[in-house]
Amino acid sequence: MSAGLQIAIAEDERDVREYLQEMLPRQGHRVVAVAENGRQLVDQCRKLHPDLVITDIKMPALDGIDAALAINQDRQTPIILLSAYHDVNLQSRAAADPIMAYLVKPVREPDLVAAIGLAMTRFNHFQALSREADNLRQALEDRKVIERAKGATMKRLGVDESEAFRRMQRLASEGNRKLRELAAEIIQAEEVFEQIERLP
Repeated sequence: MSAGLQIAIAEDERDVREYLQEMLPRQGHRVVAVAENGRQLVDQCRKLHPDLVITDIKMPALDGIDAALAINQDRQTPIILLSAYHDVNLQSRAAADPIMAYLVKPVREPDLVAAIGLAMTRFNHFQALSREADNLRQALEDRKVIERAKGATMKRLGVDESEAFRRMQRLASEGNRKLRELAAEIIQAEEVFEQIERLP
């Protein structure tokens, strides 16, 4: 996963920019954007959607961490931060979600290659966990809707829980629909019946 990436770089030091532009293609990557400050980086990432961003922290206009957060508001993108020195405050800010690796300059090619591999592995893991959390949230929401519809079916038909669920499953299957969709329709119908029942 760490080969053939489209990478955006941001660095206000020209020699470091040129080093990254020369080194990354040697590793099979393509540099799709080169910025001199954080604002340029954000603008370019919004247009080009790179696979990875490598950015210096201390830059004019917008620093690398704030730029990383702005980029990730639009689209989840892994970030590698570069810094000229260790700084406790910067490292605590660099613990933000999109920051996948942190390197201190001067950056050596083997270290950056390893950081890219680590960043992409962490990012893929992060996205898998995010998808899993989304799926769990959806499953919980579906269950709530189905349980509510099952209760309405039991009340309306005067049947027990298992029979209400069996009938819902059968109707969903015969109509080639998801159980959750049928459950939502049952709830909607029950709300209409409740409104009718309240009429004088």
